[in-house]
Amino acid sequence: MKLFFASDIHGSAPACRKILDLYESEGADRLILLGDLLYHGPRNDLPEGYAPKEVAAMLNAAKRELLCVRGNC
Repeated sequence: MKLFFASDIHGSAPACRKILDLYESEGADRLILLGDLLYHGPRNDLPEGYAPKEVAAMLNAAKRELLCVRGNC
């Protein structure tokens, strides 16, 4: 089984799209997300393309292939 790890999307739609595209191009069986998926955190600036609703929709579409753990944000 091939695993693909990523973390710290922080609600950035462009970052999420890039992760999903890389995951698909690698042909991995599971995408392991190591937290901080939607929220940018109280001390961080908004990331480029901040769109947590879009990120949620993209991740929900791939939910059967995801394993997510909670981050600190």
